[in-house]
Amino acid sequence: MQTIWLGGAEWLAVLRIGLGLWWLESWRHKDKKGWFERGTGIAWASDVAGKHRWPAVGTGFRRIVAPRPKVMAYVVVYAELALGLGLITGFLTPVALVAGLLLNLLYLVLMIHDWAEQGQNAMMALISFVALFAMSWQTWSLDQAIGLFL
Repeated sequence: MQTIWLGGAEWLAVLRIGLGLWWLESWRHKDKKGWFERGTGIAWASDVAGKHRWPAVGTGFRRIVAPRPKVMAYVVVYAELALGLGLITGFLTPVALVAGLLLNLLYLVLMIHDWAEQGQNAMMALISFVALFAMSWQTWSLDQAIGLFL
């Protein structure tokens, strides 16, 4: 593949790193004190799930998230941090890409009524898909440096 500046593998690494920065920004802008101490993030998600047009979303939320709001707050917040760091450094990249794709699809379903959120999550899911199947960890990554996922 010929490009003006970088080769195809390098551009895929740029895409992967950019996605990691996007996840890191998602983590950075969260009000962690609100999420962990006051439960604002899970309360907001509960409200969204309760009003969702698909009853299965509300049911799933009540069964999985509602019984353990503190744990789920930590899972969401630190999953975004781990995804960002994993993708930026290229460590356990395929795992991070699959986990990010699943989290974006979950967010996409939860936020089905919000076009802005849908656009962001659809783009992040598409980047995850491309980066995964193009094996973006082969360049500029710890995975490549230590010989993982060859």
